[in-house]
Amino acid sequence: MAHHTDPELLNNVLQLLTDQDHTGFAEGLRLLVNEAMRVERHQVLQAQPYERTDSRLGYANGFKPKTLASRVGPITFRVPQVRGETPFYPSALDKGIRSEQALKLAMAEMYVQGVSTRKVSAIVEELCGHSVSSSQVSDCAKLLDAELQKWRDRPLSSCPYLVLDARYEKVRHAGQLRDCAVLVAMGITPAGKRVILGVSVALSEAEVHWRAFFQSLVQRGLSGVTYIVSDDHPGMAAARKAVFGAVPWQRCQFHLQQNAQAYVPRLDQRAESAAAIHSVFECTSRPAAEQRLKEIIAHYAKSAPKLVAWLEENLPQGFTVFTLPAAHQKRMRTSNALERVNQELKRRTRVARVFPNELSLLRLITALLCETSDDWETGKIYLNMEIQNPPSV
Repeated sequence: MAHHTDPELLNNVLQLLTDQDHTGFAEGLRLLVNEAMRVERHQVLQAQPYERTDSRLGYANGFKPKTLASRVGPITFRVPQVRGETPFYPSALDKGIRSEQALKLAMAEMYVQGVSTRKVSAIVEELCGHSVSSSQVSDCAKLLDAELQKWRDRPLSSCPYLVLDARYEKVRHAGQLRDCAVLVAMGITPAGKRVILGVSVALSEAEVHWRAFFQSLVQRGLSGVTYIVSDDHPGMAAARKAVFGAVPWQRCQFHLQQNAQAYVPRLDQRAESAAAIHSVFECTSRPAAEQRLKEIIAHYAKSAPKLVAWLEENLPQGFTVFTLPAAHQKRMRTSNALERVNQELKRRTRVARVFPNELSLLRLITALLCETSDDWETGKIYLNMEIQNPPSV
């Protein structure tokens, strides 16, 4: 079913968006979003207005006005309505709303608490379109926190593969700037879809934090884990052994290769040694990787003894992936599946730079991860989990 947008409308929108006047941009945005919502309604209903078709899933039912605060002031949109069994709400207004709210609240809390008041006040005005009061911040935070807490506490089920990562953000705690650890767990479901299983934010000691995080995943129903991949985060090993003791662990090959560079004695050896380590990870079986590692150790025995000692102790931690089906190995040999997620988290958190408290940080991180997980669970299959494990060698 083809959808056609009035060329004259597009011309008007382009003119308004390029208009130097502030109101012109707002009007162009209003027209563009209205048209996008109208087309989306046609797609959901699988029919144009007044079209007779057996595939129709409902009927258009007019529009309702909805005014939203934006960076260019309040804009009133015409939200399409439907009647029938098919639920509908435009993604243009829904997608990203939790993370946008969380970001606004993080900035607003900084403003209310007097953190860089002049600078933050200007940012809040730009983000929210109006000034905010402490009561407004409190009311909004309670509503959003309740929704995000439900998501963090939702029941889990079987996930054969588990990917773990950690990062740090600055928060204010007892009048001091502190590094706050953000732990994230991603799973690959039996259907081959990625899903964010959980997130935790705390100032506690590394092992205590990791252990509590793992226990919370299990208590919520996480089961069937057969493989874990992560970097060698401080404190994680003891916690992992305590909660997932029997599950094989793969140390991220990407981080292993990066870590090795600290033990290369000369700059002119770095490129060569990196290529050598990469050749180990490119082997097609564990025996082949172990043999290649022996060759590298022999080669650097005299010129780089510290590197050799480090390789002997650490590189075999990156060989667990060889127990997986060959088709799974490339994506599951590193924790890079979470790298893009971390990049997006960093892009959003650097706007706030310093969070007023741990809860504010948790709110924004959770909102972003919730939306990411929704996209993954409704998107393409990440791995074909019907492929069986190869026979042991």
